[in-house]
Amino acid sequence: MTEQPKKKQLRTIDVPFVSLGPSGVAIRDRLKGLTPEDEKVLRLVGEHLGTLASRDLASRCRDGADHDAQRWAARKQCLTASSSSRWAGSITKATHDQWALSRRCQLAHIQGLEAGVRTLMHRLSLPIGEKGSKRAPGGYRSKGEWFQKTRRLAILEHRLDVARAEREAGIVHVVRGGRRLLNTRHNLSAAQLTEPEWRERWEAERWFLAADGESGKRFGNETIRVTPDGEVSLKLPTPLADLANAPRGRYALASKIAFAHRGQEWADRIEANRAVAYRIHLDVQRGRWYLTAAWQRPVVQTIPLETARAKGMVGVDTNADHLAAYRLDACGNPVGDPKRFFYDLSGTADHRDAQIRHAITRLLHWTKQADAQAIAMENLDFTAEKTREKHGRKTRFRQLISGIPTGKLKARLVSMAAEMDLSIVAVDPAYTSMWGDQHWRKPLTSPRRKMSRHDAAGIAIGRRALGHPIRRRTVPPHDDQSDRRGHRTVQAGPEARGREETRPPVTERAHDGRPRTGTQRTRETSASKTVRDARSEQEWVQDSFLLTE
Repeated sequence: MTEQPKKKQLRTIDVPFVSLGPSGVAIRDRLKGLTPEDEKVLRLVGEHLGTLASRDLASRCRDGADHDAQRWAARKQCLTASSSSRWAGSITKATHDQWALSRRCQLAHIQGLEAGVRTLMHRLSLPIGEKGSKRAPGGYRSKGEWFQKTRRLAILEHRLDVARAEREAGIVHVVRGGRRLLNTRHNLSAAQLTEPEWRERWEAERWFLAADGESGKRFGNETIRVTPDGEVSLKLPTPLADLANAPRGRYALASKIAFAHRGQEWADRIEANRAVAYRIHLDVQRGRWYLTAAWQRPVVQTIPLETARAKGMVGVDTNADHLAAYRLDACGNPVGDPKRFFYDLSGTADHRDAQIRHAITRLLHWTKQADAQAIAMENLDFTAEKTREKHGRKTRFRQLISGIPTGKLKARLVSMAAEMDLSIVAVDPAYTSMWGDQHWRKPLTSPRRKMSRHDAAGIAIGRRALGHPIRRRTVPPHDDQSDRRGHRTVQAGPEARGREETRPPVTERAHDGRPRTGTQRTRETSASKTVRDARSEQEWVQDSFLLTE
């Protein structure tokens, strides 16, 4: 008696949910028409405050895990003598946020090392040459590779011990100005920079010209103040008070700003004296100064999931070079043809960011035109899928996963969709590509519609967000021509156009009347008999538009 193969154990599918809206706003405008004196003052203030910020960050790192409110107050009091109480508060808060961010990154680094060590230990424990599965990798191919991985395991264990010891001691590694720019100093030829050019960028990144807002104060900020007519002024630190050209130790810039995006919302806040944070920075490459305004707002209340499903859904499959979208009605039926929104993630960071924003903009406009109220996307997280220990020689696959802009795409999509009154429904990504390709790719392929695996995945994502199963469940064909078992579950509804029209024959015998190999016809059949035989042997095939929930 043969053993039956064990069925694949499927993991539990998480319930779809509507993503929360954005909780903050940031807008930017260029400071045009600055005089040489204005630029000189901004450089002096930024350099002076940047020096104080570097010292404060070093002091915070020395405190480590023993830091408390009293030490924070002592640091702020020490900075107040060289700047002002408000500048000191902004510096200490920025230092605290930067240290906390480094602490979270340190924890993520430890978790990545632990995952790598577990994978290496598992693969080293398997016999050489043993094949792996989709859930777990197999053994190594040769003794040489096995030996090299033992050395790799020793290196990762050492790094893990060091990282754990540093975390227990409260030690973090922070670079004001950015570690990437710091490392560029050792590769100036590859970055096509000279030392003076690099030095100018490095100093500009280490300046500090940012001030937190204060509710109840004039125009929402006493340190960097922007009036409703666009006049910008800043409070000068005590050592630079002699440069003031306005009352009470302030310096007013000759440039005036006018926020084109969200300008009315910004104006309403400052006229009500609500907190607005400002940051002034220099783009060295362009030689331009910019002012960024930011404020918090209540989290946008999401609509219930049932309301988001009322008008159907647009299912979107995220890929390394495009977004594959498909419109589905409320019953889960695909409507129209698939849509693809391409982007190119090569080149500079600004180019990649612009490509993502452009693709999202086109997706949102198409969703509005399709009269949908929500967009369904996978809740992707490839943190554990990028390790070299898991995929080994599959370098191209690792690069493909790393190239998918999951974090930035989700953040931008949620914020941009909220402005167009669209909701984002996050679904579990498990098996969407596999089941979509299995159940939807072939039925929807036609001479005029080319379906890809990604288009079918978009349908699977949309159906999961709508609460329908991905599989197209149908009743099998009847044993005979009687209707005692009732109608099939997959049929056109009363509103479907063309449902009563004559359909072309679908069987191979009806399309091709040639005799089959290995069969002999003993006599001629009449026309009526031929028609009856073709109908009796007709196979049941799902029509492309007969889809229901």
